[in-house]
Amino acid sequence: MASYKEIVTKAVVGKGKKTFTTTHIVSPSVLPTTILGCWVINHTFSGSNSDNNKVLITGSFDVNIWYSSSNNTKTEVISDTVNYSETINVKMIDNNYDGNEEVIVRSLKQPNCIKAEIVDGKISYTIEKELSAEIVGDTKIKVGINNIDDEWEDIINDEDAEENIDNSNIEKEINDTVEENFL
Repeated sequence: MASYKEIVTKAVVGKGKKTFTTTHIVSPSVLPTTILGCWVINHTFSGSNSDNNKVLITGSFDVNIWYSSSNNTKTEVISDTVNYSETINVKMIDNNYDGNEEVIVRSLKQPNCIKAEIVDGKISYTIEKELSAEIVGDTKIKVGINNIDDEWEDIINDEDAEENIDNSNIEKEINDTVEENFL
C-alpha cells in the first residue's frame, strides 16, 4: 500500500525574463567626426521581489565610446556610467510557498551597444540587454512511498526464514528524529 510524505524544500516558485533596449545621449567636449567603437563594461545588478509578481532589478554599467575628431585626424574616448532600474513580470509556478523568498537575477545577454551615431554634435547610443529573474521559496511537495514491509514481503517469501524483519523500530526512530516545525 502506498502512502505519502510531505517534504519541505527550496524550489523555484516563479520565473520570468525580458529584453530591454534603451537609448542614451552623451555630449563630448570635442566635436565628434566618426564613431569608431563602443564598449560596455563593469555590469553589476541585483534584484528584489516587488508587489504583484514583479521583480525589480537595479544595476549599472560603464560605456566607453571611441570616436574621431578634427576631421578624422585625432581620436577621443568618452565614458558614461548608466544606472538603471528595470521590472520583470514573474509568472508564479507555485503560490503555496511560505513568503520567505530569495530572488536570483541572471544576465542572459550582457549589455551591448547595438547602435551609435552622431546627432547634432552629440553621441546617441542604444544598449540592449536581456535579464532573467527567479523567485526561490520554501514549499512543500508530497512524495509517494511504498510501505517497506510490502517490499520485503515480495523478496522474502520463505516460511522457514530464521529471522523476521521488523521495521517498526526503524520507522519509530525516523519519526522521533524528524523536526516538523524546522522552518
